[in-house]
Amino acid sequence: MRFFSTLFFFAFTISFYAQNNNKQVLFTVDEDPVYASEFIRVFNKNLDLVKDESQKDVDAYLKLFVSYKLKLKEAKTLGFDTMPKYKRELSNYKSQLAKNYLTDNKVTDALVNEAYERTTNEVNASHILIRIDENASPKDTLVAYNDLLKLRGRVIDEGYKAVQKEVHNGKTIYAEDLGYFSGFKMVYPFENAAYNTSIGEVSLPFRTQFGYHIVKVFDKRKSRGQREVAHIMINLDKEDAESRIQDIYKKLEQGEDFESLAKQFSEDKSTSTKGGKLSPFSSGELRSQEFEDQAFSIEEEGVYTKPFKSNFGWHIMKLIKKIETPPFQDMKSTLEAKVKRDSRSKLISTSRINKLKERYAISNVDKDLAYFTSILNNEFYKSKWKTPESFQHEKAFVTIEKKQFTYKDFADFLIKSQRRNKKQLPLNKIVENTYNAFLEEKMLAYQEENLEFENEDFANILGEYRDGLLLFDLMENEIWKAAANDSVAVQEFFNANKTNYFFNERVDAVVASSAKKKDINKVAKLLKNGITIEEIKSIVNTEDQVHVIFTSGLMDAKHQALPKGFSFKKGVSKVFTHNDSFVVVKVNEILPKTQKTFEEAKGKVSSDFQDAKEKKWLVDLENKYKVTIHQDVLTTVKSKLNKD
Repeated sequence: MRFFSTLFFFAFTISFYAQNNNKQVLFTVDEDPVYASEFIRVFNKNLDLVKDESQKDVDAYLKLFVSYKLKLKEAKTLGFDTMPKYKRELSNYKSQLAKNYLTDNKVTDALVNEAYERTTNEVNASHILIRIDENASPKDTLVAYNDLLKLRGRVIDEGYKAVQKEVHNGKTIYAEDLGYFSGFKMVYPFENAAYNTSIGEVSLPFRTQFGYHIVKVFDKRKSRGQREVAHIMINLDKEDAESRIQDIYKKLEQGEDFESLAKQFSEDKSTSTKGGKLSPFSSGELRSQEFEDQAFSIEEEGVYTKPFKSNFGWHIMKLIKKIETPPFQDMKSTLEAKVKRDSRSKLISTSRINKLKERYAISNVDKDLAYFTSILNNEFYKSKWKTPESFQHEKAFVTIEKKQFTYKDFADFLIKSQRRNKKQLPLNKIVENTYNAFLEEKMLAYQEENLEFENEDFANILGEYRDGLLLFDLMENEIWKAAANDSVAVQEFFNANKTNYFFNERVDAVVASSAKKKDINKVAKLLKNGITIEEIKSIVNTEDQVHVIFTSGLMDAKHQALPKGFSFKKGVSKVFTHNDSFVVVKVNEILPKTQKTFEEAKGKVSSDFQDAKEKKWLVDLENKYKVTIHQDVLTTVKSKLNKD
């Protein structure tokens, strides 16, 4: 419930923060204006997302929108927008979102083209890693580099496997087979080394955040694309899981339809109704290597595998379609998003910083750097340096456009950087490096701070998150936690609404299914004569031939095995056609509609309790805050939306 409510908030919330001189107020909430432009944008944005036809009606949607604004008003009244957690999450999101708007397009395009090339080609490689800390001393770094050079020589002379067996300890040295991988599967420096090393060659040592590596490349190949498959799955927790999947396989070998068997017997409920069909996937996307390997090993479409076991269950898989790697234009937007999230985005940032230095007016501070060098001392290397008593904290240091930074700002930055300056660099070099880092950080921050006023799209998306996060916190506090914290109230709600919680009529039954009507007719006759299921199995099935599969247990009218519209009646039913097969049902007992206990209905009760509480709460908000709708503006809005 909470998850879907959150999705609704983020889809529903949107505000317009850029300047607009022609705003018309659609309604007010305690004198706070809500503009027609915002409502029109929200309505059009969500028109294709909502399934409830009533929400496509302007008046009905306006009612939802007013309720939403009432909640926002209450959230701000209660001070949720001042909470540290809220501010922190919003700030983090703003920084992440800004990355998508603060990029160098030329560098981005080059990286996207490179990413496509690497996504469509795979490398088979192994590596050796000597672990060293990111802040290791130059001496330790040099030792690791030289040690790896020696190992590289040995790999070239003795072969990778021989060296791997000897040096791998899983602690300080790792020698691992990586198999085939493509773009974005490894950190960017590693990816670069692998793709830039020829087949059969060993790279020179290179650095990542983990330490120094060498990579041995064994093969390169075109990407295998995607596979679309269907499967039949039996859960591992069944005692007879393996024998049941073998029975289903025998029926396939006898010529029965894969899709029909999946509908009847597959226990993957998310795919069984679709004949076992899964969405297309590529290498590395699934959580089961065994399943993926089977999918890519099938050569011809329409062919199915023998039963195999994964970490999820027993499967039989059928290849529906091989899907080749899409052309560049189809993947471009996805790759661009990945590039901006990946470590290679540092290249984009460097380019961006250089352009900002050209764009922004920055005051000259060269003489001040000499001053800061003069006040540093050896205490800096011990992370104990402080500014001298004569230090002029408020003196102007550097200006970016109209934003002024003081001596104190840079001194604070220096103090914080002490922990990162483990290398014994000269003091003037430390000041120079720190100033460059300070200037870059402040330029990026300045651009980001002003982005909301310069970029309308950014402002709108940030507004969605700002209000959605605020509303989430409010709902969690006012509604969702109520069910968890007030068990007495939830119990009382159940007692007052017991008639809403019940088990539908069910049957204790056995369902026999077969592709051949004559086999089901035979089973029906045996059932009527009181023959047990085990005896019937021995009569109609053999070790090599499975003609009939039986499903037994408690079932309601919607159960997968029962024919649609099946009438509950004790005894043996007539023969039905169901899921492209023939079935007969023996009903042992009919269980009438029965009242659920509180524990049995607890999940639904909690959800209903929250809904009821929210409705009452909304009425209270309507009484608390005065809402005034401007009918003339609403008429104009309706006219515009109807034209659109």
